[in-house]
Parts: sequence; structure tokens; C-alpha cells
Amino acid sequence: MRICDDVFLHEDTCHVYVLRDRGRREAVLVDFGSGDVLDRLADFEVDRVTDVLVTHHHRDQVQGLARAAAAGIRIWVPPVEHDLIARVDEHWRTRPLDNDYDVRQDRYSLLEQVPVTGTVGEYRTARYGAFDIYTHPLPGHTVGSVGYFTDVAGRRIAFTGDLIHGEGRVWSLAATQWAYTGFHETAGMEGVAATVLSCMQVLEHGPELLLPSHGEPVTDPPAAVTRACRALRQLLDTRRRTPWDPEEKLRRPWNQVTPHLLRNTTSMANSYALLSEHGTALLLDFGYDLTTGLAGGHDRSSRRPLLASIEALRRDHGIDRVEVALPTHYHDDHVAGFNLLREVHGTQVWSPSHIAPVLNSPERWDLPCLWYDPIPVDRELTCGRPVRWREYEIGVHELPGHTLYAAAYSFTADGRSVIATGDQQSTEWEPGIRPELLNYQYRNRFRVDDFVRSAELYRKLRPELMISGHWAPFEVGDDYLDMLLAEGEKLARLHRELLPRDLDFGAEGFAARIAPYRSVLTAGGRTGLSVGVRNPFPTEETAEVMMCVPDGWEAEPPVVRLEIGAHGEGVADFQLHVPAGTGPAERLRVAVDVTVGGMRLGQQAEALVSVR
Repeated sequence: MRICDDVFLHEDTCHVYVLRDRGRREAVLVDFGSGDVLDRLADFEVDRVTDVLVTHHHRDQVQGLARAAAAGIRIWVPPVEHDLIARVDEHWRTRPLDNDYDVRQDRYSLLEQVPVTGTVGEYRTARYGAFDIYTHPLPGHTVGSVGYFTDVAGRRIAFTGDLIHGEGRVWSLAATQWAYTGFHETAGMEGVAATVLSCMQVLEHGPELLLPSHGEPVTDPPAAVTRACRALRQLLDTRRRTPWDPEEKLRRPWNQVTPHLLRNTTSMANSYALLSEHGTALLLDFGYDLTTGLAGGHDRSSRRPLLASIEALRRDHGIDRVEVALPTHYHDDHVAGFNLLREVHGTQVWSPSHIAPVLNSPERWDLPCLWYDPIPVDRELTCGRPVRWREYEIGVHELPGHTLYAAAYSFTADGRSVIATGDQQSTEWEPGIRPELLNYQYRNRFRVDDFVRSAELYRKLRPELMISGHWAPFEVGDDYLDMLLAEGEKLARLHRELLPRDLDFGAEGFAARIAPYRSVLTAGGRTGLSVGVRNPFPTEETAEVMMCVPDGWEAEPPVVRLEIGAHGEGVADFQLHVPAGTGPAERLRVAVDVTVGGMRLGQQAEALVSVR
């Protein structure tokens, strides 16, 4: 089917669109289906295909993709769904099946993985063959779906995958159920809400024609989108107590805290924008923007950063650039969007020096809620020393409690003293009605006196306003500060009453930790492992640390002895050698067996080593 000059539709397991460069007799394809389009190139007066752009990972879109790879065609895939195409063997190996509450259609993936050329750059235009093509995130049918926009013969065309079907329906409602139905008002409807928002964003690009993966070409995009969105919103409202307003999320994502301090109301964790009179902004955290809820599972394809609210900063607040992003801590819901901000807007990441190593090298750390990819830090900040950004002086403070790798930021905005505290406490306190939550998690690295220290910091700074990660801004008074100190002291006292009297392993309960936690080696390779060891006794003691490795492997030295002061810590360094001829294996375990002061504590810490 000829769509318009040099754009054709080839019917297969999905619609495969052919963008023809008539002069060179070459083509770019959007989606690939079974691949039999390669047998029909003469029908389009094309000799070869240079590139395939994939809208999403489902098998009907890509089941023949190995033919494209074998033919030397460049293959470009959505960033979030790269692993469901190029590393799908690992997906099939690790995807939970028992007691499975992950209802996404991620099993509708390739049976065998296919190497790809790379991922498409979202929110950007790139050259593919003879065509300049803009890529925009279109979550809905899948978490990671994208759409492609290009101009052909003076017409703006959008390739929208399975976002919308024909005259204003959707190809599958089941695909839009990203999470198991629960008690949250939108649980199980995340993809429905995302489809509505994506459809609205498609229209912002002014396409004259929508070309879906299934169904007829859409010649009246506003009418089709209106029809689909009306029904989808009615479906969504069957699960809600109040009607859902997508306009509010998309058009007005920022609420004013003060004239120059804005809160993003559409993100998974709060992000805040500090505005400069120079027309630039600094962001405090930036995780999952424009979220409709998290999908089930924890693999890379279940988590997607977006940048929808940044356009609103330009449109509504005169901000031409987001210059800097600061993390309150390393958790994914606070930093997932940092790399995308850098790639699209040139944003620099500034981080306190104790958080930067976790962002730079997440694989080294045995911590929960790590982002999948390294987040390069452009500037490390020293805690206790203020940093200058534009007209603002920003205090940088260690804030252990919720996690050891957290910071508070103090500054003055529009004459009000503000402190940003991340997820340290809930800031929902109402005396006699609602208690304050001290948000500690042991695996985040929590120490018994951390909340006493944070309460003392707040009393020293005396902020008027506290902004936090998941709660509304809070007016701070002396009664609140006194309560936080009392609760921190109570928490510390209860831990000391409950944990062993004569042994102090800290709140985490372990005497050792190995770094890096994850390593990848080749057969015959070596790597260094560093073991931090804690002396739990109130007197100096000798620690004996023995590395336990798979059969045939070597650790040098086999045993390290350390003299460690009372309640102190020491470090034992080892070299791990993987014998030549070792076959590929994933997540082989090594451990350290620890004895301190004659007390055998056993294999206190493990690390994972993959051989590839």
C-alpha cells in the first residue's frame, strides 16, 4: 500500500513501513515483522535496506529481526527495551514464573536475542538513511514504546506503534496492564493512563497522519485521539474515587512553593526546581517524571524516565536550560532521569562526595534501589562547605538515616529558609493525630544514632520550610524540631535495648562487606576485592579474614589478619584469579569467612562474579 510519496505499508505480522530514498534505491523500515519485506524490496523499487527502527519489543514487531542482522542492516531499538531484544536470553533465564505478580507482556518477546546497532535517542532528531527522524517516548502499549516523527513530501507523519489503532481504538487493553490489580486507585491501569498522556503528546507534534502497527492509517489524528482518550478515561475512572485529569498532569506539572521554588507534582518522588533570574534552573532530584505508576517487575524494561515536565519549565516559567541536578540520595526514584537530562539538555550532575561513588559505579555496591546505569558526576561537593549556583548559596550536609548515602541541602528562596531532606522523614506530623515516620531501611545502611544527628542538624539550621521526597512541603516550628530529636533518641535507645549488649555489629548486623559486589571477568583474568571488616568488641582485637572461592579459583593472599581498634573497622585486600579455560557463568559466589577476637562469625559477606 502506498501511503504517500516514498512511504509504503507492507502487511506482515505487524505493519512494516518502508521509507524510500528513491535516488539511492535504499529504504529505512519502521518495525520489521517476520522479515519477509526483504523478499519484496523490488515492489518498492528498492535495492537494499539501511536501517530498521523498532517501536517496541513485542514479537509481532520483531520476530524476524535476525534476518535484518544477518543482512547487515542497522537495527535501532527503544532505550528501555534494549535488553528485551539484544539480551533477551538473560530475560528468559531470570524472568520470575512462580508466584508471579508481574502481569506485563514482557514474555511476548523474541525467543532468541538479536544484536542491535544501538538505541534511538529520545526527545531528539537523528539521521537514518536519507531521513531526519524525531523520536518521542510513547509509553502505553508497553512501558518502553517510542514513536517516530518525520516530514515526507511536506507532510508530518507519525509512526505510533500500537499506541492507537485505526479510528481511535487500541490494539490491546491487556498490554496496558503493567502491574497487578491492587488497592491503589490506578493499580492495573498504569498503561491506560500513560496511553492517554502519550496520545495527547502525539498531537503536540502536529502530525497530519498517524501510521499504527495495526489498523488503518489515521487521517484525522485529533478525532481519533479524542475518541480513544474519552473511552480510556472512562475506563480508568471505573477504578478511581474521583475523575482523572490528564490535562493537569501534562499542562501543569509544577506547583509553586515560593515564586522561585517549584514542586513537580507528576513525578514518582518529588523533584523541585530552583529558578534563577538568569532564566536557568537547578533541580533537586529527578526520577520518574510524568509517572502513571510503576510497572511490575524490577528489570530494566519496567522503569522509564521521561522529561515531560521540563518543557513546562520553558513554557510557563521562562526557563531556557536546566543547568544542574542535585541528588538528595542515590535511589532510582530520585535520580532515574539524570542521564536523560544530561543527554537532551546538557544538565550537569553535582553530587556530594559520599554519594558520587554510588552514582558513578552502581555495580560496586550491595545496596537496594540502585539505578541500572552509571550516572557520571560532573562535580563533587564537600559536605559542610556551601556551593554557589547563580544567585544562590546552597549548604551541603550529610544526612544519614534513610540511607548512609544521602544529603540535605539548605538555601534561601524568596526570603524563606528551606531545607531539602529527601526521604529522611515523612513531614506529615500532626500532634496527637499523625505520628512522624522516621524512614530507616537497614539495607540502605542505617546506623543507630543517625536520626539523632539529623535532628541536631535541623535544630542548628532552623529552617522555616522543609521539602521532602514523597510528602508535601512542611512549615517547620520548634515543636517539630523538638519532636524529631525526641523520636531519634527513642529510636536509638530501643535499638540499644534490643541488640546484644557486648557485641556491636551496628544496626545492619554484619561484620564484613565486599566491594565490588558485582564483577565481570574473562577466563584467566584477575580482579581486586576489598573487604571492610568491623570489630564488634569494645577492645582492640585481631580479625582473620579468609576468602572462599569456587573450586579451582585462587585468592591471594588466602588469609588476611588485621588488628582493629575497639568498635573500629579495617580493610583486607585480595586478588581474585579466575583460571584459564573457565566456562561462561553468571553470578558465581565468593565470600569471606570472618573471625574476630576468637569468635568465628562465618561467611559474613558475599560478592558475585560473572565469567564472560
